Amino acid sequence: MTKKRIAILLGGWSSERPVSLVSGAACADAVRRLGHEAIEIDATPDVYNQIKTAQPEVVVNALHGPWGEDGHVQAVMNLLGVPYTHSGVLASSLALDKARAKSVFRDAGLDVAHHVVTDRFTAAKDHVMAPPYVVKPIYEGSSVGVLIVREGENRPPVILGESAWTHGDLVMIEQFIPGREFTVAVRGEEALAVTEILSGREVYDFEAKYGPGGSSHVLPAPIDAALEKRALDASAKAHAALGCRGVSRSDFRYDPKTDRLVILETNTQPGMTPTSLVPEQAAHRGISFDALVAWMIEDASCPR
Repeated sequence: MTKKRIAILLGGWSSERPVSLVSGAACADAVRRLGHEAIEIDATPDVYNQIKTAQPEVVVNALHGPWGEDGHVQAVMNLLGVPYTHSGVLASSLALDKARAKSVFRDAGLDVAHHVVTDRFTAAKDHVMAPPYVVKPIYEGSSVGVLIVREGENRPPVILGESAWTHGDLVMIEQFIPGREFTVAVRGEEALAVTEILSGREVYDFEAKYGPGGSSHVLPAPIDAALEKRALDASAKAHAALGCRGVSRSDFRYDPKTDRLVILETNTQPGMTPTSLVPEQAAHRGISFDALVAWMIEDASCPR
């Protein structure tokens, strides 16, 4: 193996900074165990010069959320001509824009929930659709800012119209799909496994994902072979339709009463923390964390 100079982009300035710091540190440790030189870059708006100064041979992108996951940083690395991991500009931008991602999914033949895009002030005045529904910021990841409006509630969440709301003015109002929560990772072109998410919360939100005891993962999911194949195929199809590269993870809701398997979103920069789903599914398939990172490094390219 040839020793490489590898930069790990982590931190950044999005609301997902704390998670990115943990993901990046785990990736940096793996890079060192693999025998490479690891340079940790806590990304700032001057990330172009940060990467240029570091002069890496490969960039492992461990940023999460806007700027690091929406095509901006990917465009910077294209300009610099540095090979990098995960998806390129277009796939990253499409996936983080929830409404446009749903259009891509629908065109690919995947089932999506009924939804409306509006501004938060309109959504705060009156119900845009009959409850129950979910309010999601258009440009956030990790379910940051997600709100549930339950059946029978008289009005939308007040915070949508207040200055305390910090997740942008555009929101998506999405039909609430009852039932079970599944997630599927894709590496390259292969869907790895189906995990069921169990949580005391109605949605797999930020606290459920990253808070202590927020959720538990059942792997493999206790489902029949036919449903497993549907979930694996749907995740691989979403990955391909968006034009994803490297590793992605797609989240689904399954309503056993209607047999609907509804794709919620695809994450192009899945977490690499100790509790993250992608490393867990990789391990289930016999791929260690270090082997997963090694594959990502070998898969890196520019442009993507």
